[in-house]
Amino acid sequence: MIHSSFLFISGTEITFILFIVILVFGADKIPGIAKGLGKGMRTLKDATNDIKGEIQKSADKNGIDTSITKDVNEEISKVKDGLKDFTGSVRRNL
Repeated sequence: MIHSSFLFISGTEITFILFIVILVFGADKIPGIAKGLGKGMRTLKDATNDIKGEIQKSADKNGIDTSITKDVNEEISKVKDGLKDFTGSVRRNL
């Protein structure tokens, strides 16, 4: 049995939320709302990448070593992979 959840929301809850959204906004407005949300998320992602780039440039310009962040991210990835392996085996046994 595969359990998929998005932000700890089940499929039934997502369906109910979508039903309420359709009732409130109407089916014809949903694509426009989704397009607006997509543009907003893209703008936020671009702004975040710009800020990261500026921080990286400033660190390089001032001779600050940022390699430690790469090492930390690698370690976090290893821990995440280990947790996925562990929780996968636990879920299979349940």
